[in-house]
Amino acid sequence: MSNLVAIAYDDLGTAQQVVSNLGRAQAAHEIELDDLVIVERRGDGKVKLHQPSMAGAGAAGGALWGGLIGLIFLMPLFGMAIGAASGAAAGKLSDTGVDDNFLKELGAKMPAGGAALIALGRAGAPEKLIERLKPFGGHLIQSSLDDEAEERLRVALGEPAATT
Repeated sequence: MSNLVAIAYDDLGTAQQVVSNLGRAQAAHEIELDDLVIVERRGDGKVKLHQPSMAGAGAAGGALWGGLIGLIFLMPLFGMAIGAASGAAAGKLSDTGVDDNFLKELGAKMPAGGAALIALGRAGAPEKLIERLKPFGGHLIQSSLDDEAEERLRVALGEPAATT
């Protein structure tokens, strides 16, 4: 099961810093993300989605498999080139994760100049995600975390604790 977390920031720069921080955590295998998107509402009111490209990962995997198959037919460079091209195409076409229409609707509700980070990640390590988000503050817009984890995230972002 995956959890969705949407956090608003005052500007695009802060959201990009958070994405960079989460990217390092994912590379270190601390967290596992299915999708990561920045929704920006520009000063002119237009909504722009910033999504990391999956084409690079597909090209690398395709080049590896193409090279191995090319070795069998004694044409490794040709196999790598064909594999990289087909892997990049497959990576470009596979858009899984958070629905783009939801992201655009969210962006339309944000103030001009603001940005929001939407992370879709595997359940199991919300503490690692919270740890990575804490230094940047922000405002929790939406979450599918359980009540306890959501409250810890709100406190980590600097929001007042909920009163019951």
